[in-house]
Amino acid sequence: MLLENLLDTYGYWVLFVGTFLEGETVLVLAGLAAKLGHLRLHWVMVVAFAGSMLGDQLFFFIGRIHGKPFLARRLTWRLRVNKVHRLMERHHILLLLGFRFLYGLRSIIPFVLGSSEVKTSRFVTLSLLGAIIWSVVVGAGGYLFGAALEVFLQDLKRYELAALASIAGAGMAVWLIYHLRSRREAKAVAEKELP
Repeated sequence: MLLENLLDTYGYWVLFVGTFLEGETVLVLAGLAAKLGHLRLHWVMVVAFAGSMLGDQLFFFIGRIHGKPFLARRLTWRLRVNKVHRLMERHHILLLLGFRFLYGLRSIIPFVLGSSEVKTSRFVTLSLLGAIIWSVVVGAGGYLFGAALEVFLQDLKRYELAALASIAGAGMAVWLIYHLRSRREAKAVAEKELP
């Protein structure tokens, strides 16, 4: 079957790139693929950890070097940057540990933290712990979601393409809605700032 060949050949690479950039949907899909027998759950967690950790470190250090000027030019990020600063004031350690669980803010938080006064050693340490927790929880969540589907569908293998496509479609829909809403909010902020 074409799907099995694609997952066997590219599954871990797609997971690595997906978790490097953002990650939730691709990690849930990888957990489900592990339940279906295409990937190994422990490798799903290891690859997700590596992709997430490397991506977040890169974004942190880009933020450290180019953060403030870059952030000043990004109107679409301005509201989220302000939200990240408010979260940092109230929940500093929890934010550093759990930012991967904050959909829509996950990719911007390391960048904002890099442009802030957060110590590099503190970010790396807490980000490492957070990446471990995130990859285990979300990867296992995808696997358990597959197990729950199997209870209802009996023969999950028969419906695997539909299940994978549904999760991918739902993830894309959530991303698109969030992206369009963020752009609309940024446009409103920009119009308020114009003289």
